[in-house]
Amino acid sequence: MRLLIISDAPILSNSAKKEAYAPYVKEMDLWMQHASDVSFVCPTKYDRKLLTQPFKKQDFKQIGLRRLEFHTLLSAFISLITIPYQAIVLWNAMRKADHIHLRCPGNLALLASMIQVTLPRKRKTVKYAGNFDPHASQPLAYRWQKKILSNTTLTKNIDVLVYGEWTGQTKNIKSFFTATYSESDKGSFSKELNEPYQFIFVGTLSQNKNPQLLVELMEQFHKEGIAVQAHFYGDGPMMEELKTRTDSHSTPCYFYGNQNSEVLKSAYKKAHFSFLASQSEGWPKAVAESMWYGCIPIATPVSCVPWMLGIGEKLTYENDSLEQRGSRGLIYNNKEQVVFDIKKLISKPEAMAVMSQNALAWSQEYTIEKFEREIVKLIHS
Repeated sequence: MRLLIISDAPILSNSAKKEAYAPYVKEMDLWMQHASDVSFVCPTKYDRKLLTQPFKKQDFKQIGLRRLEFHTLLSAFISLITIPYQAIVLWNAMRKADHIHLRCPGNLALLASMIQVTLPRKRKTVKYAGNFDPHASQPLAYRWQKKILSNTTLTKNIDVLVYGEWTGQTKNIKSFFTATYSESDKGSFSKELNEPYQFIFVGTLSQNKNPQLLVELMEQFHKEGIAVQAHFYGDGPMMEELKTRTDSHSTPCYFYGNQNSEVLKSAYKKAHFSFLASQSEGWPKAVAESMWYGCIPIATPVSCVPWMLGIGEKLTYENDSLEQRGSRGLIYNNKEQVVFDIKKLISKPEAMAVMSQNALAWSQEYTIEKFEREIVKLIHS
């Protein structure tokens, strides 16, 4: 079978090996091993630092296209004049493929979404890795892609894989997931529910992720005499600012920078809560990974987060209700509300234990093996 993958994610050549952003490579390795012939249409250059790894399969074909960018007048002009050529390249590649797989959202993906309309008999899948919430405020290009892909009159013979469950969607929109861990990684990972309560943040220390909000929580608990600690894994432009703030206030926060998966696994096992207050997300990987180890997630209600946290579902342990509680975690709307909810939760160890195990049980449903089985169904359907 001839599989064509179209993506804005660049594939780079390093020491005679083709490589790309590491989480993307891990997923594409699964797709590629179920096709006899694989081709990518994507950019081949990237001017920023990227955590990369080589693909397991190296004999795939690669058709390089320039990134379509519109940040400046010059980049917009160059992109506009190259669109006709890129459209021809995309159409020719699609015409030869047995299965077309688009990675959305992105500018190249938008162009490919338009062109695939002309090939209604071709079997197609789309992995929409962004926020598919129909009410989310998003760039125009993202909204266009969602409309084209959701329109069953224009778009035929396609499965659009999205994160979360959204009402009012067309029949070709299917809830999907991403997996990090294997069946062999499963375990009970029960927590000792006592002070100091451990909070973990995993991700880029940037404004979009709002790590300072976890620092504010630690400051508040510290004032109230509740023993807590926050552990930050990741790097970013806010690192020094956060360190300076926590040092000056003697806030119990610790910064480890970027760490490998084994270090993160150990940290997840020790933590009681995970924290992610992103302004935008697709599938919040750090939330799902922390839940695997029984961490109770505290997260902003973006994208599929409310679904992941079981908002609207009741705990099997019934006692005093929480303001913004799901069966598997807590929604962060403001500091005062989440401080109230956490204090109430830690005062009820039985409820806290149930929520921790609910988070673990939900996350451990989504294994790499299950993910691969679903990919095989999509490729060969």
